[in-house]
Amino acid sequence: MPRAGFASLIGRPNAGKSTLLNRMVGAKVAIVSDKPQTTRNRIVAVKNMPDGQIVFVDTPGIHRPLHRMNVRMVDAAVETLREVDVVALIFDASTKPGHGDEYVSNLLKDVKVPVVLVLNKVDLVAKARLLPLMEQTQKWHDFAAIIPVSAETGDGVDRLEQVILDQLPEADPIYPEDFLTDQAERTLVAEIVREKVLRNTRNELPFSTAVVVDQFDESERDRMLRLYCTIYVETESQKPIIIGRGGDMIKRIGTEARVEMEAFFETRVFLDLRVKVDPDWRDNDRTLDEIGVPRTARKPRRR
Repeated sequence: MPRAGFASLIGRPNAGKSTLLNRMVGAKVAIVSDKPQTTRNRIVAVKNMPDGQIVFVDTPGIHRPLHRMNVRMVDAAVETLREVDVVALIFDASTKPGHGDEYVSNLLKDVKVPVVLVLNKVDLVAKARLLPLMEQTQKWHDFAAIIPVSAETGDGVDRLEQVILDQLPEADPIYPEDFLTDQAERTLVAEIVREKVLRNTRNELPFSTAVVVDQFDESERDRMLRLYCTIYVETESQKPIIIGRGGDMIKRIGTEARVEMEAFFETRVFLDLRVKVDPDWRDNDRTLDEIGVPRTARKPRRR
């Protein structure tokens, strides 16, 4: 009998969850950046294996929320703990465990399903440090297994997939074999643009941008996908960073995004990007709804 079920990927921001998810499903379903809190909405992606199917649920990094957006993100991550068959706690092994890791591990106390600890980025860790790290982190929880992996190189990923599958119930596949992700096309477009913004502006721009797809038009006549997107920033000083001198930065962002979209959608793409300033977009429910961050009744903590 095959196995099938849901596996949640949780952890602190920048633990490498999205890179690991992309590696396991063999396709880019989540954007990747070295900036924390890149993942903002819950992503479902499917891994089909000879003896079963894993439905991965990638969640935003768990952190102290200071804006309504962050509250929504953290609550979405915590909510999945009550909905899945197994939890994979992703820890960045290249860093020292801290209070944030203890906070995340404390969330697992009431979890009734198996939890697998994934020590990610071991390609950046000296072998002599790995065993002491495993001994230290195993105290956080009664883990079903502790698996060192490198999402970047792929080392240990096959073993991790098998360990997760072995924890799932016996069941027929949940999704058809050709199903990859639940991400809507508009969401994928917005995320691709946001990834290019993060990658090209890097340390010049704080983590304060959002992308909204204003128009998504598919033309049967000329077989072209026409996309109109708005990039939101929080201050007037951030706007020229994205536009660049003579518009060179926004052209670069648009070109890189368009090339990736044409490969993904397998059609020609016209991409129009505009930049707007909204100081309060991270606390604006309408904007948060448009970028797909799940709603919650909880309020942000005071700064």
